[in-house]
Amino acid sequence: MTRSLKSHYSAVVVGGGQAGLSASHYLKKHGLDHVVFEKKTVAHKWKDERWDAFCLVTPNWQCQLPDHPYDGADPHGFMVKDEIVAYVDRFVKKVDAPVFEGVSVTALEKFGGLFRVESSAGTVTTDNVILATSLYSQPFAPRSAERLPDEITQIHTANYRNPAQLPPGAVIVVGSGQSGCQIAEDLHLAGRKVHMVTGNAPRCARFYRGRDVVDWLADIGQYDITVAHNGMSKKKHDTNHYLTGRDGGRDIDLRKFALEGMALYGRMAGVSKGKMLFEPNLKSNLDGADRVYNGINALIDRHIAEKGIDAPAGSPYFPLWEPEHETTELDLEAEGVTSVIWATGFTPDWSYVGLPIFDGTGYPVQRRGVTGMDGVYVLGLPWLWTWGSGRFLAVGKDAEYVVDHLATRLERARRPLKQAANG
Repeated sequence: MTRSLKSHYSAVVVGGGQAGLSASHYLKKHGLDHVVFEKKTVAHKWKDERWDAFCLVTPNWQCQLPDHPYDGADPHGFMVKDEIVAYVDRFVKKVDAPVFEGVSVTALEKFGGLFRVESSAGTVTTDNVILATSLYSQPFAPRSAERLPDEITQIHTANYRNPAQLPPGAVIVVGSGQSGCQIAEDLHLAGRKVHMVTGNAPRCARFYRGRDVVDWLADIGQYDITVAHNGMSKKKHDTNHYLTGRDGGRDIDLRKFALEGMALYGRMAGVSKGKMLFEPNLKSNLDGADRVYNGINALIDRHIAEKGIDAPAGSPYFPLWEPEHETTELDLEAEGVTSVIWATGFTPDWSYVGLPIFDGTGYPVQRRGVTGMDGVYVLGLPWLWTWGSGRFLAVGKDAEYVVDHLATRLERARRPLKQAANG
C-alpha cells in the first residue's frame, strides 16, 4: 500500500517497534490522525537482531500487547524466535499502523505552537510527538575493540546468529547480561571453548518451590511496583537478570559452566599487545549475582510463609565452584581465540531531538512517558514506569496512558476553537 505524506498530523510517532505500534493502536482508538516513521522495517529487531536459538526469557502469558494477548497452547512456556516473530506479525497486521518504513527522522524542533519533524520522506508539522525508539538504537562496543588483532572476528550480539557463523577456535563473550549469558551458553552447548568476561549483571532462578519465579513475582506484585515508589527511581539503569527459557526454561549458572570448561574472568579492563586485560573482580561479580538470586528466592519464601501456601521446600543457592585465582590477562593467540562477541549493549540515538527534555546523562526526563514539554512523549524505555515497561507485558499499558494524556491535551487545546465556531 502506497501512503502519501500529509503536511500536518495530530501526532507523529518515531519508531515502528512494539512501543510505536502500541501507540498507533491507541491513537486509532481515539480517532487521531497520525503517522509512524520507522528507520528500518516494522518490528525489525525481532526479525533481524536475534540469534537462531533465541527465545523469550519471560513466560508466554506475559505477552500482553494491546488487544493482542498470547492465545497459544503453552502460556507457561517460552516462545522461540519464529513464534515470537509470528506473534508480532499478527499484531502488526491487527494494528495496521500508518507506517512509513525506511524513513529516518533527522530533526525535531519546536515550531511556534507546533513541532516540526524533518524526515527523509519530507517535513511535517504535528501537535504532538511520541518518541518510541527505545534505548537500543546503536550496538555499542568499547574503544578497546579497535586494539584487537585484525585476524580476530568481532561481532555484536545484534549480529550473532549461531556458532557456525564463527571461524573455528575459541570465542570470547564480553558481557554477562541476558544476551551475553545466553549466547555463551549457545556456544558452550555447541562444544566451543568459551571465555566469558563477566560484569555486574544479577541472576535469577527459573523455577523455585514448584513454580516459575516470574509467576511468584507476579503474585507478590513486583510487576506493579513503579519508579515512583521509594528507592525505585534508579531502576532504569539496572541490568536485566540472566536466566533462560531455552528447552522449557532453566537457570544460567556460570559457576556450573566453569566446572564444564568455560573460562571466566572479571570485567574487561582493556586490550594491549595481543592480550585482553581484566579487573580482578570475578569473585565479587559471581557473588553479587548469587546474592540477588538468593534475595529473590527469600522474597518468595516470605510470601509463601505469610500466605500459608502449600509449596515444595526451598533452600538457598550455594556456590558450585569458586575461582582459585583472579586471571587478569588472556593471551589471545596462545589460547586460540579467533572471535570476540560484544555483549556490551546498545546506545540510544536522540541526536535528532532538538528539544530540552533530557537530564545531564542524556536520558529523557519524564513521568510515565510524559515529558516536561507539553506535547512530547517517550515510550518503550526500560522501567519507564514498571518492570514490564519496555517489554510485551506493559508497553501497551504505558502507550494507553500516554495517548490518553495526549488526547486530553488536544481536546483542551481545541475546546476554545469549537466554542468560538459555535458562536
